[in-house]
Amino acid sequence: MARELTHPAAADVSLDAVLAALADPVRRTILAQLARGHDDQACIAFELPVSKSTSTHHFRVLREAGLITQRYEGTAILNALRTDDVEARFPGLVSSVIEAERRARSDGGASAAR
Repeated sequence: MARELTHPAAADVSLDAVLAALADPVRRTILAQLARGHDDQACIAFELPVSKSTSTHHFRVLREAGLITQRYEGTAILNALRTDDVEARFPGLVSSVIEAERRARSDGGASAAR
């Protein structure tokens, strides 16, 4: 039997949970990488400045907030943005955050570290 991860229904995604998830720079880094890459990126594909257990926590927060989907493929967990669901609930929010994160990184990361 395949392992499954729980995800909130689109209608249950709350603004408070989304904003709390987006408050962390590591989680914004994950979203930005998902936005510029392809869907179904494995957790190990992310170069994050935290331990494996801490990165697992960040992915879980994003999933529970409704920002990403995660699914098992073998022993890997694959991640994808829930762009359509989140944009339907909060139009422009996540795309604006991702764009701001990209701009901050292109400015040398000074703004992203704040």
